Amino acid sequence: MEIGRRTLLGSAIGVAAAAALPATATAAAAGHRNTPLWDEFTARPFTHPQIPYVGRAGCRSGTRPAHRPGTARSGGGRDIDVVRDHGAAADGSADAAPAINRAIETVGRRGGGTVTLPPGTYRIDDVIRIGHDNVVLRGAGSGRTTLHATRNLTEIVGPYGSRYGGDKSSWSWAGGLIWLCPEARWDSLVTAIRKQDWPFEGWTGNRRDEWRPLTAVRPARRGSWTVTVADTAGLARGDLVLLRLSDDADHTLLEHMAGGGPGPEAYLWDDKTKLTSYVPYEWPVRIAHLKGRAVTFERPLPLDVRPEWDPQLTTHVRALTGSGVEGLTLEAVETPQSPHLLDKGYNGLVFQCAYDCWAQDVTVRHVDNGFGFVAASACTLRTTRVAGRGAHHPYFCREGSHDNLVEDFTIEERTVPAPPGTQLHGINVEGLSSYNVWTRGRMEMGTFDSHRGLPFANVRTDITLNNNGRHGGDASAGPLFGARFTHWNIRVTNERAGLVKIDGLAPYSATVGVSTVREFDQIDVPDFAGDLHSRLAAYGHPDSVRPRNLYDAQRRLRP
Repeated sequence: MEIGRRTLLGSAIGVAAAAALPATATAAAAGHRNTPLWDEFTARPFTHPQIPYVGRAGCRSGTRPAHRPGTARSGGGRDIDVVRDHGAAADGSADAAPAINRAIETVGRRGGGTVTLPPGTYRIDDVIRIGHDNVVLRGAGSGRTTLHATRNLTEIVGPYGSRYGGDKSSWSWAGGLIWLCPEARWDSLVTAIRKQDWPFEGWTGNRRDEWRPLTAVRPARRGSWTVTVADTAGLARGDLVLLRLSDDADHTLLEHMAGGGPGPEAYLWDDKTKLTSYVPYEWPVRIAHLKGRAVTFERPLPLDVRPEWDPQLTTHVRALTGSGVEGLTLEAVETPQSPHLLDKGYNGLVFQCAYDCWAQDVTVRHVDNGFGFVAASACTLRTTRVAGRGAHHPYFCREGSHDNLVEDFTIEERTVPAPPGTQLHGINVEGLSSYNVWTRGRMEMGTFDSHRGLPFANVRTDITLNNNGRHGGDASAGPLFGARFTHWNIRVTNERAGLVKIDGLAPYSATVGVSTVREFDQIDVPDFAGDLHSRLAAYGHPDSVRPRNLYDAQRRLRP
């Protein structure tokens, strides 16, 4: 039966919000004319066929962190200065990691607080771990507080092989020397890694069995804010729940993620074994309101909810919430970049199973991989920078990471030539990750890396790029793009088209205000046959489009 014939929930919030959106007020006030595609979007912001609604991406739906220095969320504990209270050496003469981790553990067990790192250089020979909610690690500024990392994750934790076999190192796409990950998740990860058990890194545990159903969900449309459930007994306002959608034998869920229609229906999904290992699709979201059996979320539904996908709200691995890192530089000991997929794990900062967490004013230098989201959602990276000898993934987003925000970011030109056999991916997204935003960026090297795995409904906007990297992705991971990928106001300094001008590659996509580019080096063909239903607007005219920044404009229009 076609979805249009079903009894589906409308969203009173969504309808009212859409009706209230001022389509032209912002541009008119500035004396500019809106791009027609933007006016079209404001008429149906939560259900537009090519442009996703990302106005609530990021920590606390995009608001700035509310945690204040000198206060604990609960428990009444005072904040900790690692030099004064734990004797850490700020001159790099001794390993400060034990003192920093003791301070983090102390404030965490008290219910939250701030661990301060006064100006100086702190040698760390171990991972800095944040595993408790509402803990902030705060330096004096990225130019004043430095953590000097002397060891890599292979040395600290052990070799981390790939669950797909071969000699690949999973430290090429996972783990950080600053690692924000709930305590219980960390313990199971390390145990599995040391047993070479290759843990699954998603929201429902190593064997995808660390969950239980809470209630079935009735059919609903993408863009609805409210759903009807069978039972609300296990639900409460403010709860973080998982919307879980399982694929069926005909892979209609994957087809829906790709926009549906003849192209996705004709695509061969069965042999994409890596891609099919990523489903069920798991979307964490907070409950904003309960009334009867109606459940309203803090964000609109990312996909349709259909009976054939066994839609459920479920429990999940306990998430880390309310924690952040601010005002410091993590500098690894400078070593040559490793050959592709053999990274030793000189990695920067990673969020794993984290929700409503953030990093701000953080620089990483001489790293294998810079900043990462691994099964992390609703997190923000603000004013971050990747610098030094060059990185494999300066930014990576994988294993079902959703609704994250990366803003005011910089990837600096590498300080040494790239060794033979290395790869540079730039800003990466893969593994069914959706509704993530990269905005106001300066990329002196890299590319817009879709690493296959059918990422969908992601936005890159207001970015200047020297497009000299290459995308990756195993053939068994399936398509480069799902539906509603949007590139909006992108300035390409070297005229290379690869994965920036995507109207010929991505289904139901939008390429708006991209520089005039041409194909050379890595050239791709579309995964889906036939009409891609993609949109191309203001081509060759970056900075002429209005609004200039798609994310900022959507935030101004948010309900």
